[in-house]
Amino acid sequence: MAVTFSNLHTESGLKSLDDFLSGKSYISGNKLSKDDIKVYAAVLKNPGDSFANVSKWYNSVSSQLATSFPGKAVGVGFGGEAAPAESVKAEAADDDDDLDLFGDETEEEKKAAEEREASKKPAKKKESGKSSVLLDVKPWDDETDMKKLEEAVRSVEMPGLLWGASKLVAVGYGIKKLQIMLTIVDDLVSVDTLIEECLTVEPRNEYIQSCDIVAFNKI
Repeated sequence: MAVTFSNLHTESGLKSLDDFLSGKSYISGNKLSKDDIKVYAAVLKNPGDSFANVSKWYNSVSSQLATSFPGKAVGVGFGGEAAPAESVKAEAADDDDDLDLFGDETEEEKKAAEEREASKKPAKKKESGKSSVLLDVKPWDDETDMKKLEEAVRSVEMPGLLWGASKLVAVGYGIKKLQIMLTIVDDLVSVDTLIEECLTVEPRNEYIQSCDIVAFNKI
């Protein structure tokens, strides 16, 4: 609930503040807060014994502020004519002398707070899809060492690539081909690139004549 103080430069305003501070050490809670600083700035000076609660609170705030600003003050004066009392009252009314300690946040403040909260949360990592692939790897002829051919295939290593089970399948005329399973992370591995830039180029093309995709399934 909002707490509002009006005309703290007048006795009626100070009386309202004095009643509010009865039994309290600070405006909000049990420690010095921004609320105390706001009200302190609106009270022109320590009102003395006439308003004992305000006086005690004013001295407490003053002493804590003094420790926060230890530099030696030499005094500051303000030149110019003093405004007539009626004029001062009118200006005070125009400027709305009420202090709303718990006013609603502006849209800009809300947006800034939301952005700060969002920046604290770790970004949720998007999970990449995976695929299971069955590959036919064909040798040059029946004299190709199929053990070395498979070793050449499995020697290809890259992030997102996992070689699986394999077997030799007869093609004819004494020639066998290698059928091998592999699992890939779709965002990291292209099967076409794997074949064209890794498996069918030197030095592996000494054993591998060609490769064909037999099956391609999303996991």
